Amino acid sequence: MAEGNAASHPQVFVVDSRAGFSPPPRPVKKTRWTLIRHRFLVLVVTLSVLGLVVEGCFVYKLYMKTEAFSICMSDPRCQNMSNSNIFAKQVGSLKDRVASEGASNEVHPTPSLLGPKPFAHLMCSSNPVGEKNVVQWVDKHGDAVTHQMSYNNGRLFVEKDGYYYLYSKVQINAVEVCSPIEHKVMKDTLAYEQSMELMKSKRSHCLTHKRSGVKSSGDEDIWDSFLAGIFHLRSGDYIFVTLDNIQKLRPGPTKNFMGAFMISP
Repeated sequence: MAEGNAASHPQVFVVDSRAGFSPPPRPVKKTRWTLIRHRFLVLVVTLSVLGLVVEGCFVYKLYMKTEAFSICMSDPRCQNMSNSNIFAKQVGSLKDRVASEGASNEVHPTPSLLGPKPFAHLMCSSNPVGEKNVVQWVDKHGDAVTHQMSYNNGRLFVEKDGYYYLYSKVQINAVEVCSPIEHKVMKDTLAYEQSMELMKSKRSHCLTHKRSGVKSSGDEDIWDSFLAGIFHLRSGDYIFVTLDNIQKLRPGPTKNFMGAFMISP
């Protein structure tokens, strides 16, 4: 019976198909902090781009102002002006005046364009010989100009205290001059009775002529002297130029001139 029952009931083997199989990972849901970080990153990028645009606008405006200021600085009548809008209006008015004057090419600057600092530029006079070898100048012709400084009898009068840049240039034909020639910039001040020497250049040379002793009318021995320096001047001081053998001075506004302008009060 035991053997007969065994034959009628065979053994059944069950195979588990899920053995060794791992389920797929569940999708990770974006948390709240992940969304916040994403939005914050987008905001930072947007602000960076906006900042670059704003910076570009400021750079462009600065470039335009710098260009206008450089144009202003190239004009001595506008060196003391800081507002480019005012400068544009002044230039426009100057152009209108030039067009209305027609025949005249010279535009005399108004006091508003000259600025607050004194200055002067004097040109050589047609009769430069003055007393005690004081060179005479022209203050109201061509490029000659004075602003908050006055001129009289070869002397430039200082109206405001400050540090001034002084300069002077002369040109002399020393072909027949064998004595020393001195070019000086002098100052008269209320503190001293005698004139003070600020700058000086000296030349001692005699041109040797040909052995025949015949002097050619075309002989020249040109001597150029330029003096410049910074000095503290007070109101009431006078600045002037002296030159030995002033009769040999070669005429011309570009060969002989003097001037001054305040650097700092």
